[in-house]
Amino acid sequence: MTTAAAVAVLGLGAMGLPMATNLAERFPVRGFDVVAERRALAERAGVVPTGTAAEAVAGADVVLIAVRDRAQLEQLLFGETGIAPHMARGAVVLLTSTVGDAGVRAVAPRLAEAGLRFVDAPVSGGPARAGAGDLLVVVGADDDAWAAAEDVLDAMASTLVRVGDAPGDGQAMKTVNQLLCGVHIAAAGEALALARALGLDAEVALKALMSGAASSFMLGDRGPRMLQAYDEDAGGPHDVEVRATLNTFVKDMGIVSSAAKGAGLSTPVAAAAEQLYLQGAAHGLGDRDDSSVITVVAPPEKD
Repeated sequence: MTTAAAVAVLGLGAMGLPMATNLAERFPVRGFDVVAERRALAERAGVVPTGTAAEAVAGADVVLIAVRDRAQLEQLLFGETGIAPHMARGAVVLLTSTVGDAGVRAVAPRLAEAGLRFVDAPVSGGPARAGAGDLLVVVGADDDAWAAAEDVLDAMASTLVRVGDAPGDGQAMKTVNQLLCGVHIAAAGEALALARALGLDAEVALKALMSGAASSFMLGDRGPRMLQAYDEDAGGPHDVEVRATLNTFVKDMGIVSSAAKGAGLSTPVAAAAEQLYLQGAAHGLGDRDDSSVITVVAPPEKD
């Protein structure tokens, strides 16, 4: 019988914790986060918490990283208390974050020099699907790294697509994915704001839109939360559940813009959507749910 891979999960936030919880059903999992409360939540979910990242990765076969951005990734790997020197040669770094292909291509050679394998595997689907092992995972990895991480990837994903043979390929695919996601959310906000401005019942309008060719996953998923922003009985914009922050799309649409510029490609629709997220962040909405972009298009009326 093959021994299950020992897994470490670094970053127990909105996505890292449910991924760790899901993996703990099939693998021995240790986890670390700088926030003690997140470590406590992980322990209750069957993950063994550690006091440092270095403790978590010691002896791990696969180290899953769920950080915010490129700067955090580089600090975690190679900073003053970086984990690279504490990982066993041949272990796999499994990056699930969206940091852009340039960030991944910058760290990949350094990991190779340290004798570490690298799987670039950004995920999409949100916390609930992460906890159910129901994510879309797009992967860039060579054959050796892919084989070493495949069991863990299978446990994470309902849709697992190897899009290329090199780290950075997964990020490139995720950049394309985020272009569409960011545009779709912004377009959903504009559409529902227009429905309200034209005097339509916005809930009826949403139901009608979801029944026809104009439907999209983002409209169906974010639409109800967008309408809550105008429903004082439901708590208004301040009480909308945060499933993915607006700041995430500030970051991701910035990655889209940089990638398009580097490729010499004009992406005016993505650029327009990015401006809505930047405006939202400038108005203090960065930590709210990304559905709050509708309030940038049409702010709720004040008493």
